[in-house]
Amino acid sequence: MKYKSIRLGDYIERSTKNNKDERYGTELIVGVSNEGVFTSPKGNPEGVDLKPYKIVNDGAFVYNPSRLDLGSIAYRTEGMCIVSHLYIVFYLNDEGKKIIDPTYLFMYFRRQEFYREVRFRNFGSQRPEFNFNDMSEIIMPLPPLPVQQKYVAIYKAMIANQQSYERGLENLKLVCDAYIDQLKSKCPLITIGHFITQTDNRNTTNSPYHFKGLSMENYFIDSIANDVELDFTKYKIVEPNDLACVLMKVGRDCRLTVAKNDSNETYIISPAYYTFTLHNINPEYFMVNVNRFEFERRAWFFCDSSARGSLSWTAFCNLEIPDASTEEQRIVACLQIAYKKRFNINERLKAQIKDLCPILVKGAVEEGEKT
Repeated sequence: MKYKSIRLGDYIERSTKNNKDERYGTELIVGVSNEGVFTSPKGNPEGVDLKPYKIVNDGAFVYNPSRLDLGSIAYRTEGMCIVSHLYIVFYLNDEGKKIIDPTYLFMYFRRQEFYREVRFRNFGSQRPEFNFNDMSEIIMPLPPLPVQQKYVAIYKAMIANQQSYERGLENLKLVCDAYIDQLKSKCPLITIGHFITQTDNRNTTNSPYHFKGLSMENYFIDSIANDVELDFTKYKIVEPNDLACVLMKVGRDCRLTVAKNDSNETYIISPAYYTFTLHNINPEYFMVNVNRFEFERRAWFFCDSSARGSLSWTAFCNLEIPDASTEEQRIVACLQIAYKKRFNINERLKAQIKDLCPILVKGAVEEGEKT
């Protein structure tokens, strides 16, 4: 069989099977991230009507039609789950299984070239959505199956290496968490307010500092806010080693976001956020404690009853952590620093794998042309 181009719709079939009998519960809900992986839902799923949720089995491709151009598509291999009714679910049909390796198809989707095609097809739409009919009209070059499988093997080897590294990363985090649990049982608790000095330094000179936001994963990110006509003289300054937190929507998001500026750059952030410095405590030890899920749960408990579920500054300062010795703090800090270094390496590995997809697809197509 020689290289050819195919219309994708001839080899895939859509699934709209849903959870109408409510057989499956909230523990099976997942979403699809822009990184092309299935993730746990960020919001609280309790009380959500699960009947329209779509059932997903192994071998399914799932994508968000309004965010496909950002990479929101994943291939299911981890067992059955349910996803929002807004997602589109499809499988290879019987003919597709004969000539298409599903991992190769996923590699094809994980390329900037594909995202550009999605944007092109959506151009001019009032509400850009890449529906199943749009997906079906994709014309893609298809090398012979053995060629696909050759390049898929390279991709899977890279994935296996990255996942092995990630498991070691999680084991390191487990050690750190276990040590802190041990400290909780032997050390008295102390409020974090003992170590905090609130700051309120404003960008009055309108200096061109980096405009940042806070990710719910507890680090600074480039702000996604529209900065046109913003008065940055009111924005707060975050110097290197300073910290910031978001307290106005802790209850709503079920997250307490606290981030430390680990860079050598000065940031500016929304005046709605709190900024502070630390004293008489190891910063890494502090960050490990306040970023733990159980610490966040205590924060939720003290939120007000507003729609956002805000946490007051006083309530934040009254939250407690183990009053560990300097040496005990140092041990936790060393574990955390090692974890962060490994985490960054793992993120680079994942980025390399994503960057590898267009290279592998191009190699497969070129080899297919010679077949």
